[in-house]
Amino acid sequence: MSTELPVKDKSGGRTVIKISPFKSAIRHTDPHRHNGYFELIYLTAGEGVHVIDGRRYSVQPPVLFVIRRDQVHCWELSAPGHGYVLIVRREFVDGLTDGRLRSMFASISAHNCLLLEPSATVDRLWEVLLDELGPAKDEVPELSEWALKTLLGKMIEVAAPGPKQMRETGGLYDSFMHLLGDGHAIKRTVSHYANLLHTTPQNLNNACRKAADRSATEVLGEFLMVEARRLLLYTNGTVAEISFALDFKDPSHFVKYFKRATGRTPQAFRKE
Repeated sequence: MSTELPVKDKSGGRTVIKISPFKSAIRHTDPHRHNGYFELIYLTAGEGVHVIDGRRYSVQPPVLFVIRRDQVHCWELSAPGHGYVLIVRREFVDGLTDGRLRSMFASISAHNCLLLEPSATVDRLWEVLLDELGPAKDEVPELSEWALKTLLGKMIEVAAPGPKQMRETGGLYDSFMHLLGDGHAIKRTVSHYANLLHTTPQNLNNACRKAADRSATEVLGEFLMVEARRLLLYTNGTVAEISFALDFKDPSHFVKYFKRATGRTPQAFRKE
């Protein structure tokens, strides 16, 4: 299966964390992905649409967009965007000794788009980070880590009320999401991931319900459907190839699963 999709690296090589102003010249970009890091994009101005894994999100500042590793995204802006882009490599998050900060990253990375209430404090904290990390450094000053922790906490606090309001996450749930997004082959059973996490499916299910109000099966199913849409939209793999990549033994079972979830067959979804 071919996945000839442009890969952009804006992280400065092996720099673990980097911040820069959002480029106001951006209007329309081709679909592309970032390998090995994720982005937090905070916009205080701008109009248009941000497409992430085939889903269209209206740009309604102040807004935070999260682009996880290997997600496909592009911009369709009708008015200049202003704000900041924070690029974080996994090495930085994995090396954190502050469990609270690690949990904040996991909470925020569970969302593609977060509408925020206007906050002068959030704006100022982004400015502090830009001053601290601008030029990008492999070593993160202590003030930067404090400012980052304060910033994430404040954005969680001012997230606009709604069905996707930010929630606290627990360690087991965080680890489950980490496994799903680590680039390894997807498996369709909760027991597979429970075994990798040295726990039981029941414990994993309880952790998911506590952190995300969804069962482990629902979390896994949602992730699988995101991957299915991404592969159908941005690769030229056949439906059979995609079904095998998603751990379906029979392509017909994948077609039924996809149609049950979306109301359309994979072929119809791809054509639309």
